[in-house]
Amino acid sequence: RWRRRRRAVYAPRRTVSIPLLPTPAPPRGMPKSKSAATPRARPNVLITGTPGTGKTSLAERVAAACGMHHYDVSAVAKREDMCESFDEDLDTHVIDEDKVLDHMEEKLGASDGGIVADYHSCDLFPERWFDLVVVLTCDNSILYDRLAARGYAEAKITKNVECEIFQAIAEEARESYAEDVVRVCASETIEQMEANEASVKAFVDAFNDGVGGA
Repeated sequence: RWRRRRRAVYAPRRTVSIPLLPTPAPPRGMPKSKSAATPRARPNVLITGTPGTGKTSLAERVAAACGMHHYDVSAVAKREDMCESFDEDLDTHVIDEDKVLDHMEEKLGASDGGIVADYHSCDLFPERWFDLVVVLTCDNSILYDRLAARGYAEAKITKNVECEIFQAIAEEARESYAEDVVRVCASETIEQMEANEASVKAFVDAFNDGVGGA
């Protein structure tokens, strides 16, 4: 039923080191709302990005501000016993994608919507589930410090920082979703997080009102 892939918390596309990249460009314009292809009462939003970019924090803020349900994919997979193995090299659980997608379909496939999901990847989900995909990015030195503060092993930090250097998640999102659905946002300061929250809330409000975005 679902695409047959298995994913750990991080699956790097490349493993070479390159110079640090500059901070990404500002977010794109707001996508249009309530198209005929997504006749949901409320939008579904996916917040994605490399571990340490602030996905869960932003998702929690958006859910609280908009009265939506927060679905933390990794946390739900662990809680509901939907992990198939543990990757010793990456020090992380590997989710059973079929089980996770079946579980998510019950919520995200429904007509009422109102879900804010967060996960470190986005190409395993059906495109029809989400009306907005927010990719959070972060300066590599800031990301390194955040992951070190979590107690990540050096090898795991390096792989995640390399993922951010290559902008792998942003590329993945652009390959998996329509251009006007994807929004890439810097997430390095509390001010940026607040701005991202306000931007997503504006999208949700516009969708709920049946008004297309600017």
